[in-house]
Amino acid sequence: MNTNKHRLYALSLSTILLGAMITVSPAAFAKKGVSAPVPAPQIDTAYATPINQFTPGTDLTFTVEGSPNGKASVRVTGIRRVINLQEDDKGIYTADYTISNGDRITSSSMLRATLAVRGRSTGFSAPIGSGTGSTAPVVQAAPVVATPPTARAPALAVQQFTVTPIAAIEPGADLKFMLNGTPGARANLNIDGVAKNVPMQEVRPGQYEASYTIRRLDHFPSNLNIVANLEANGQTTSQRLTQALVADAKPPVIKNLSPRENETVTTNPVLVSATFDDGGGIAVDTKTVRILLAGIDVTANSTITPQFFTHRADLRQGTYQVDVSGKDVRGGSINRRWTFSLIQATPLATTLPLQVLSPASNAQVSNGAIEVRGRTAPDAKVDVEVQAIAQIAGFFGLNQRIYSQSVRADGSGNFAFTFQPPVPIPGARYEISMTATKGEQTKESKLVVFQQK
Repeated sequence: MNTNKHRLYALSLSTILLGAMITVSPAAFAKKGVSAPVPAPQIDTAYATPINQFTPGTDLTFTVEGSPNGKASVRVTGIRRVINLQEDDKGIYTADYTISNGDRITSSSMLRATLAVRGRSTGFSAPIGSGTGSTAPVVQAAPVVATPPTARAPALAVQQFTVTPIAAIEPGADLKFMLNGTPGARANLNIDGVAKNVPMQEVRPGQYEASYTIRRLDHFPSNLNIVANLEANGQTTSQRLTQALVADAKPPVIKNLSPRENETVTTNPVLVSATFDDGGGIAVDTKTVRILLAGIDVTANSTITPQFFTHRADLRQGTYQVDVSGKDVRGGSINRRWTFSLIQATPLATTLPLQVLSPASNAQVSNGAIEVRGRTAPDAKVDVEVQAIAQIAGFFGLNQRIYSQSVRADGSGNFAFTFQPPVPIPGARYEISMTATKGEQTKESKLVVFQQK
């Protein structure tokens, strides 16, 4: 009888101990050094918008909704690279993608979404044009990786920020950026006025890459500012891109000299000016430009922009030398030297005048019709040609004659003409060539103006 009581007591005690072991919390596992089970992630929906247009330059937005605090990505048949998404809200991951010329994407292309959370991942596939999601994803278990002890974070550093040059700035063209710096950080880049916080993927330790596809309405001036940012452990460092985007970019040249080389002028004060023509490549660094007139530094009294410089001077009769120097944004040198002469005005009978009254040389003009007024000899004929030059996305390398006419000066020598750009392009340059003729005499003049941005 006593033996049975002892057996019953031992059995009850074992049951109590077993129950205690079963109800141990996950924290107890952690204290013992054993990892608690990781729940499988889930994708609730995955889709792209819009789903009816897949031409180069079109923007797509990818969305994946599911388990929070994970890493989401999508692959699409016809797009060569993986598109990584950012978690904008709890469990909602998005990314914007611009279709490039090299993509071969249609409404039947397959979209494959992947979501990884704490070492486990799930996937979902559907035609990109279906706009539907998944409620029963296939779970692919992965081993739980133990987190190593936290080490002291090294100082952030960017060793290099580069771009693979392209043939032309045009819709659908891909710009591929690469940054080398501290590994294990978060990287993105900003293109002023074009795109913000473009994520850069760490493809190898310390090597981050990103691709941006140019859209139809993107504006890429020659002096565009592009900056890469590296962030980790509360630290941030940045680096500006100094490389040209265009493969055949050449250093700027100084053109459209006024007065022209070896020209003799008779009006005072004299407007000394020229344009910086970068051909759509490397822009001039305005802070480095230096202007000398007859050996005297007149930079501080000049107007200097990335497109041109002007200096107005009241001079005595004589010969003058102009020296212009500077550097482009990559540090390459630019230089130009020329001379002109100033003499007292001679009688109209021996010299045919040709003077532009408005607009001023290198002025910015507003949208709409552009009127040019000038003065020459009475009843002289003035032949006019206007060349338009533009350097922005969609119009890269445009160099076209948009106006050609002959006008006649009135009895006082005044003349005027008006031209209308077919499509006003911000930053476009208009080179206006004028030739006055009366009898056996001719006189040429050139005016350069810029479309207001």
